[in-house]
Amino acid sequence: MLQGIRVLDFTSLLPGPYAGLRLSDLGAQVVKVEPPGGDPARYMGDALAGGGVVFLANNRNKGSVVLDMKTPTGREQALALARDADVVLEGFRPQVADRLGIGYVDIKKVNPGVIYCSLTGYGQTGPMSALAGHDLNYMAISGMLSQFTDDRGEPVMPKLQLADLLGGVVASEAILAALVNRQRTGKGCRLDVAMTDALMGLLNTHTLIHAATGYRWGVEELNGHLICYHLYETRDGRTVSLGALETKFWQTFCNEVGHPDWVSAQFTEAVADNPVFQAIKEPFL
Repeated sequence: MLQGIRVLDFTSLLPGPYAGLRLSDLGAQVVKVEPPGGDPARYMGDALAGGGVVFLANNRNKGSVVLDMKTPTGREQALALARDADVVLEGFRPQVADRLGIGYVDIKKVNPGVIYCSLTGYGQTGPMSALAGHDLNYMAISGMLSQFTDDRGEPVMPKLQLADLLGGVVASEAILAALVNRQRTGKGCRLDVAMTDALMGLLNTHTLIHAATGYRWGVEELNGHLICYHLYETRDGRTVSLGALETKFWQTFCNEVGHPDWVSAQFTEAVADNPVFQAIKEPFL
């Protein structure tokens, strides 16, 4: 669907490359600009033919060029590439792209209709904009990390870089909207995408529920305390998810395992003194 759309990608590591990957998967031509020595992701994770797995996983179907942006020649070459780009994607900390001579103002001079997307942790303005950070920091500051806890309620380390990946999703979404707007109006734009903002946007339901009831964990029926929406251990030491909030699905489950007598217990607690909860474990073991 994006065949003919040209993207110039100055990003590295995970968030920006994942945004570029999503555009590439939709058919855009993505040219990745790497510094001398390459994207650091080339050396992250186990090495396979062609580079580290973090790089390979997020940069398929992209072209690549090495430019030293700290030299006049590198800047001139970057601006030459930007002249024909529909989209420029960068992930430097605020003001860095300007100092390198590839900021929005610089590129707009040679390409007035460009869609210029800056993807950072905290955005281009505000008291935290200049701070360095990583996925874990954005998870913590946004409040998202508080939703990942152990049995004691203590935060745990997520195994997925949710801020980085969601940042890439939101950036690609914004770019797609900007492409539609340019088709309608003929105008490019500057996009300021912050990973922390993206995470906070996922907490809209949690925030309203907390304001109305004081409950911190979102939709209470979905937090695993009901027997009909729970994780159950299996015989082989793994886990199976049971999601049967709708009565018709719960009835089907109960009938299939030969226990129509469980139907009335659908919304009871998954606690040790609940005999149906204890009995429901058996079909999985």
